Amino acid sequence: MSEQIPEPPEVAREVFSGDAWSRAEEFARILAGPGVVRGLLGPREVPRIWDRHLLNCAVVAEAVPADVRLVDIGSGAGLPGLVLAIVRPDIQVTLLEPLLRRTTFLQESVDALGLGNVEVLRGRAEEVAGRREFDVACARAVAPLDRLLKWALPLLREGGELLALKGERAAGELADAEAQLRASGVQTAELVSVGHGKVEPPATLIRVVAGRPPGKARQAARGKDRASRAKRTRHQ
Repeated sequence: MSEQIPEPPEVAREVFSGDAWSRAEEFARILAGPGVVRGLLGPREVPRIWDRHLLNCAVVAEAVPADVRLVDIGSGAGLPGLVLAIVRPDIQVTLLEPLLRRTTFLQESVDALGLGNVEVLRGRAEEVAGRREFDVACARAVAPLDRLLKWALPLLREGGELLALKGERAAGELADAEAQLRASGVQTAELVSVGHGKVEPPATLIRVVAGRPPGKARQAARGKDRASRAKRTRHQ
């Protein structure tokens, strides 16, 4: 399968600069070979490996802050999490995936690419919530936004960001999730366009900034009230 990989567009060398270039080429070969054989990528996707997959994921890095802990929910073939780890060595990436055959592929890919800023974690988001906390969560083609919010927000610190790669359905999903966004206590939710001049069309993200969930806000308020009463009692 790997011989079917098209020549990368010139812009790929700009996006995958420095050490990232050789890793991007190797990951393209991995996706087109073992990735197809093991069912993580469809054979018809091989001719579009650069524009639809590698570049489309890499430009998400424009929206990722520096030096963060990022979790890729339902990582699958490592899109976009593994690609982000290639182009952004400053971030720590956790590839979260429940299926063993996929985590095996992901770990083999990480080892082959020599990526020291990546861990592969087998599990579901709801199993990890409360045990791990991240600055950024990303996801691509995992679930509609209303369902993705339930998985992602418990993984984020207050002020952390969900970056959901959605494409042309982004505006509709954002509107459909309006009630849940309010109930979840998020700070902001907006559409973000990345990759201008690098991918066509530019990639559309939904960016949600996590707030303090209403339940936790009430708990914090009660805690402050108790602390205040205790302080007044000590001074009486």
